[in-house]
Amino acid sequence: MAEHDTPYPVQDFEPDALTTSEAGDNTRLDEDDRLKPDFVTAVLDAIESGDNEAARVLVAPLHPADIADLIELAPEDRRAAMAAALGSLVSAEVLSELNDYVRDTVVEALEPQQLADLAAELDTDDAVAIIEDLDEDDQQAVLEALDPEDRAAIESALSYPEESAGRLMQRDLVAVPEHWSVGQVIDFLRDSSDLTSDFWEIFIVDAGHRPIGTCQLSWVLRCPRGIALSDLMKREQTLIPVDMDQEEVALRFQKYALISAAVVDQSGRLVGMITVDDVVHIIQEEAGEDILRLSGAGGEGDINEPVVESYKARVRWLLSNLMTALLASTIIGIFEGTIEKMVALATLMPIVAGVGGNAGSQTMAVTVRALATNQITGTNTRRTITRELRVALLNGGTVALVLGIGVSLVFQNPALGGVIAAAMMTNIVTAGLAGVAVPLVFDRFNIDPAVASSIFVTMITDSMGFLAFLGLATAAGLAG
Repeated sequence: MAEHDTPYPVQDFEPDALTTSEAGDNTRLDEDDRLKPDFVTAVLDAIESGDNEAARVLVAPLHPADIADLIELAPEDRRAAMAAALGSLVSAEVLSELNDYVRDTVVEALEPQQLADLAAELDTDDAVAIIEDLDEDDQQAVLEALDPEDRAAIESALSYPEESAGRLMQRDLVAVPEHWSVGQVIDFLRDSSDLTSDFWEIFIVDAGHRPIGTCQLSWVLRCPRGIALSDLMKREQTLIPVDMDQEEVALRFQKYALISAAVVDQSGRLVGMITVDDVVHIIQEEAGEDILRLSGAGGEGDINEPVVESYKARVRWLLSNLMTALLASTIIGIFEGTIEKMVALATLMPIVAGVGGNAGSQTMAVTVRALATNQITGTNTRRTITRELRVALLNGGTVALVLGIGVSLVFQNPALGGVIAAAMMTNIVTAGLAGVAVPLVFDRFNIDPAVASSIFVTMITDSMGFLAFLGLATAAGLAG
């Protein structure tokens, strides 16, 4: 498969100028790179009135990524109609740029042969991303409509686990034997008409098709034709196992500053390559998932996600939060008599719990990120915990001092100031320990720390905040 990367000019739309000149307009969209509401409305109105040609004239100058944005901006019930009206403008590149949920809507409106034709224009990894989400019957129909070579490549990719290097890799690459010279490589690149259109390095393989080195295109172009590849190539390379998780692939690209990397099967044979443009997408996707999971919004959190799916992803965490809130409420109930005798305690106790919760969230976010990027290992776990404890002690001391002095002055009660300072210090230190310990424990048991850590850290900080403040107040006899 080969990707056709055709540049598309992007029209800067103005409400009073809804058509383009025959020569086309090469200007870009406005500075924030978004489609203007008037433009979207004009396209929708043209389709609504049955003037599909006018809609195509408006959309034709747009880049495929902007056409994808245009479809996503349309109301959900009008996306399929827009895709049908735009016809061939909804190209393979447009499909690959669409949000997953929106793409499903568009794909449902296409016939299997149309979808097969579009998939054949894409690199294998992009084609797989479109086909893998189809129903089994639709998937089989599209595969049967593909050329045998394309079908074999996609079926091979689908045989690998989701979010693995095998799903992410491209099958089209340039691999040559070690005994070739620079001149032979140049002639091969010029004479071969079916090479992939985008590549930055050439893979050198042995007789068993196992990668033994790489050679950048710039090296080939700058060396005399008679130089042997064995004298030019770089033998040290980063090989990606075909079953490696995509998140680990992204970490390797980041760590070793890779532009592309060879993917090998269990026997060490070269089966594909992964390029940095695919990895950028993975980094963005994984980072977004972690943020959403930390907030309890689920792993998708997409504005195009169906309402029912969003509800299912979020409600379980809200119910979990309800349980933790009931625990905190129970602790408050234990000290009900103390609170009745000194109303100021009710005013101040949310401060202790709230600041402690923020402190725990800070530490938890740092720890989850460190785990995701492999910065925390068995070697430095204890050092990491010690570091976070020191940070918590410094933060707790500072906040406790400021709060204690402020409460003493406002309520004219030094004892109350001392109690809330001690409670704040206790809760922030506890929050720091919980923020680092909870994710580490979940990671040790192979549970995603981004998913469940926030619930437990919140429970610990809320409960400890109320218990420390009200308990110390009772012990100090402030309500006596």
